[in-house]
Amino acid sequence: MRFGRSAVAGGAPSGRSAHRRWSARLLAAGAAALAIPTAAAVAAPSIALAAPAHGPVHRSPAGGFEELMVPSSMGPVKVQVQWAKNGGSKALYLLDGLRARDDRNAWSFETNAMQQFENDDITLVMPVGGQSSWYADWTSASNTNGQKYTYKWETFLTKELPDFLAGYGVSKTNNAIVGLSMSGPAALRLAAYNRGMFKHASSFSGPLNWNAPGMREAIRVMMLDAGRFNVDSMAAPWSPAWLRMDPAVFAPQLKGLPMYISAASGLPGSHDAPNSAVGVFNTANAMGIEAISMVTTRLFQQRLNSLGINSAVYDFPASGTHSWKYWEDELWKARPHILGALNG
Repeated sequence: MRFGRSAVAGGAPSGRSAHRRWSARLLAAGAAALAIPTAAAVAAPSIALAAPAHGPVHRSPAGGFEELMVPSSMGPVKVQVQWAKNGGSKALYLLDGLRARDDRNAWSFETNAMQQFENDDITLVMPVGGQSSWYADWTSASNTNGQKYTYKWETFLTKELPDFLAGYGVSKTNNAIVGLSMSGPAALRLAAYNRGMFKHASSFSGPLNWNAPGMREAIRVMMLDAGRFNVDSMAAPWSPAWLRMDPAVFAPQLKGLPMYISAASGLPGSHDAPNSAVGVFNTANAMGIEAISMVTTRLFQQRLNSLGINSAVYDFPASGTHSWKYWEDELWKARPHILGALNG
């Protein structure tokens, strides 16, 4: 089967807020589920399977927006791409959250990420899908929701996708990666184990210490809540994969890597203006989730400091909850550091 691209009309979608559904469970150990807002439902654009999977292929004009269907062990994976303005080879990978959808990456419509980088010579790579996956290679398909295939997201993001994008002139060695909430530790993990691929990594509101009391139980609950996924299909309780995915454990491998790491206090800020009972409930949940993110991120900062790793830039805003507009703000703050690391 031949896979390729289909141009999407209308250019880059503008950043907009969507009604979000939040869920959090209080565990005995005091951990909370790091849930991601559910975006408003929209119709998915049609995808044409055309261009070859390997070898040089034509891509849209510099600065254009396309959706590619990329072959993988999981089946075809949609990837949204905004090409570098001047046709350059560097790329920024933007990972989605826990409730990642199958039609669009939320960075493309919940934020103005594409507008932020539209005048820069850097390609934005936005993989679609991966709900509750932690962007990891799982041991089996989830048996609690009838999943038909096994998640192999780390393999896809670090091997299959870069190999495919190389045919479009995208570098396999001069890239940055950004994650938020669920994908925050994933972004750091992918960079830690693939230093030749990523020159900068960012985590916004990520749970960055999996040794914190109750964190594994919290991860189990949140994955059941977001798609009824079984965490044991990702990694059995005794599996060394848990240690491999724990930022506190792989932290030594981040030495010398430029990073941007942030989490807010959880106090309501400029983007929080609930005007209904549901809005108040959602904001309250987002406050608690962000507070947990702040605690684990501070613990991770201490871990890096104990290792003498000083290549991270930190931002701990006095206000802000676990929601997309704050991550949009953090991306803007991280932008000069990302471009600097890639000589952009």
